[in-house]
Amino acid sequence: MSLAVALTRASEGVAAPLVTVEVHLSGGLPGTSIVGLPEAAVREARDRVRVAIQNTQFEYPNRRVTVNLAPAELPKDGGRFDLAIALGILAAGGQVPREALHGCEFLGELALSGELRPVPGVLPALLRARHGKRCVIVPVENAAEAALLGDVEVRVAHTLADVCAHLRGVEPLPTPDADATCGAVATVPDLADVRGQLQARRALEIAAAGGHHLLMIGPPGTGKSMLAQRLPGILPPLAEAEAIEACAVRSVANEPFDVRDWRQRPYRAPHHTASGVALVGGGSHPRPGEISLAHNGVLFLDELPEFDRHVLEVLREPMESGRIVISRAARSAEFPARFQLVAAMNPCPCGYAGDAGGRCHCSPDAIARYRSRISGPLLDRIDIMVDVPRIPLAELDGARNAGDEDSATVRARVITARGVAMQRAGKPNAALGTREIERDCALGDAERALLQRAMDRLGLSARAYHRVLRVARSIADLAGSARIAREHLAEAIQYRRTGEQS
Repeated sequence: MSLAVALTRASEGVAAPLVTVEVHLSGGLPGTSIVGLPEAAVREARDRVRVAIQNTQFEYPNRRVTVNLAPAELPKDGGRFDLAIALGILAAGGQVPREALHGCEFLGELALSGELRPVPGVLPALLRARHGKRCVIVPVENAAEAALLGDVEVRVAHTLADVCAHLRGVEPLPTPDADATCGAVATVPDLADVRGQLQARRALEIAAAGGHHLLMIGPPGTGKSMLAQRLPGILPPLAEAEAIEACAVRSVANEPFDVRDWRQRPYRAPHHTASGVALVGGGSHPRPGEISLAHNGVLFLDELPEFDRHVLEVLREPMESGRIVISRAARSAEFPARFQLVAAMNPCPCGYAGDAGGRCHCSPDAIARYRSRISGPLLDRIDIMVDVPRIPLAELDGARNAGDEDSATVRARVITARGVAMQRAGKPNAALGTREIERDCALGDAERALLQRAMDRLGLSARAYHRVLRVARSIADLAGSARIAREHLAEAIQYRRTGEQS
């Protein structure tokens, strides 16, 4: 029988559906055809595979070769199918044992020399392969991400000849070095570098404890960007499952992979000229954008009003749902986007409104137009808004005060508070649903009256009402209080007043 079957996986968002490569050799004029909805890069595989087989000292069949990629309705693109196609052809011709292909999956692009080149999306493929309990063979350059999963049998290869030797039982392929994932952790900026700004530091700590979105408003040069860069250093460490989710997105996006920081929370800071596709993802072949690359981490948007308004409005849905669905005519893809938004903006176009220097000459109409670039619905989804005023020179030159704590000290409090929230609800306070808010954020009569007055005075929406309660719950957790007291609620309300008054 001149039929062989090899298994591989396609890339569809962060999913990796199984693809069965069926190869049949028949009589007739020599030639190779690939069917099963292949796109240009896959159709070109016939030339890459033929030359790679010949350069590996194997014989390319002088027969009619038909390659079917099933399921037929799934679009296939990229060079990830090359290795499986080559092995299917060799097995169909009897040059590699057919039975050796059973129980294995193959990923890799072939160079004309027969060397294996890395492909994107290996980690999602391994996550799906673990359920099938199959061995996965990948290029050696994908070994770092392959080593993250200890419960999947993975082998790495340099060339097609190495894979064939393994399948023949001549020389087994090595496994990826699991010890490489236990290297030194990449350093992150320390909060001790920030002088003063006690209110902003406090807001940053609350945001870290509850996973809340944060907006900082202040003149240029007051430390807004410095504070945002130090948020990942005070967040709780990623659990293994969360870290693998974040790495899977990076793998699909073909981002550089460094095993030193795979457990570090992502930090993304796109420029305000970024397009909607760059920020939320897209393209004819949907790829993840910055919000997905910030999954389980921090998305920092500096100069928030300078972003295109349409781009910002697209953030509203993923801020609520934690995912983004990109739909195109031929396909759609879903990417995770559970990020913590940290944004910074100036109080006016020139940046100096309210500054003690009195340098602002912006008219009230200009200031109103500037602030209106951010829509009310988007602001409504931001939990904490804090002013970041200019720091007196004496604080910059003087000795550190008691409020200038380092990241390790603040992180210890954040981890304790986040642990209380996770034990109580199984999720950070920012993700609490309506019923969970009613259960975990119950108020006494005095606190309820205070919140009612605040809602009437500030004109808060129902969404803002719930966000105030979530922030108050995080403040209470940091204070070690089982219930939300008046002072916790008053502080949470103050973080809404900043946005109204600025």
